[in-house]
Formats: sequence, C-alpha cells, structure tokens
Amino acid sequence: MVRKLKHHEKKLLKKVDFMNKNLRPAEIMHRYHIQQREDYTKYCRLAGKVTKLTALLRDLDPKDPIRVATSKHLLLKLHGIGLLNKETDTELSSCARLTTSSFCKRRLPVVMTRLKMAQTVKEAVRLVEQGHVRVGPTTITDPAYLVTRQREDFVTWVDNSKIKRHVSTYNDTLDDFDLM
Repeated sequence: MVRKLKHHEKKLLKKVDFMNKNLRPAEIMHRYHIQQREDYTKYCRLAGKVTKLTALLRDLDPKDPIRVATSKHLLLKLHGIGLLNKETDTELSSCARLTTSSFCKRRLPVVMTRLKMAQTVKEAVRLVEQGHVRVGPTTITDPAYLVTRQREDFVTWVDNSKIKRHVSTYNDTLDDFDLM
C-alpha cells in the first residue's frame, strides 16, 4: 500500500510530467554543450521567428516586390550569419527548414571544434571560458558567442596564451621575439 502524499509533495508532482518524453532539448544542449537553458530558448525563438516570417512571406504573391526584396534580404542575412549555404539554399523554403541546431552550430566552441582547434566541444568550451580564444582583436570568454561566416576566419588563440606557444613550438614556427 502506498502512503498518502503530503501537501508539498503534491505541489512538486504538479510541476513534473513523467509522461512527457520530449528529450530533444536535453539532447541538443548536451551535444552542443549549452550550459544555460536560456541560450537554448533564445535559439528556439529565433528559429521560430524566421519560420514565421517565411510563412508570412509565402502567403504573399510571388511577384510582389515587397516579397522579393524581403526574401532576398532575409536569405542574404541568414547566409551572412552562416545559417544557410548560398549555393544550395537560394529559395524561401530553405528558411522554413531552419532549426535550433543551425544556431547551435554557429557557437564559438563548435566552430573551434570544426576548425580543429579543440578535439571536443566540451574542451573548446573550457578553453573559451579560460580566455584562450579571440575573434579578431577581441578576447571572447562567453561560449554562447555566435560566430558569423565572415568572422570565422579570425578565430585564433590569444597572443599570450600558452596553447599558442605550444602549437607554435610543435609546428616549429615559434619566433624568438615571442619568447620574451
């Protein structure tokens, strides 16, 4: 026989749904090593807004000048961020397929892993938080930083980082001036 639940236990059970099997957010947060749930919800909202805008544009007449101009601007913007591929995604239907994972793939630790600066996303997050990475002239310590397609080429190690020195020694490109 099971005992009767106390008042505070009933309140706690109201907040938990054991039948809901939606594990997708936890899976994405684990895969891309997202530490704050707010970041995930921001990416979900952004993807939802782009999808909603795409649906509104689809409702307009295909030859409407506003639809053509807005669609072109949206595609260029999403390509500039790095969410779409310019060669293959040239239609509005590609914007409707935009997912939360698309935004997560543009995070700095994931870009570092793709550029072979770190072996895993978790290691890349640790390096970013410790201040070993810069994008352009700015040192980045927030792993949620989204790297655009243009800034992707400027992801490097900080000048006084031990990791940069170690990589330069390994590649035999360490300058004597850097030793000072």
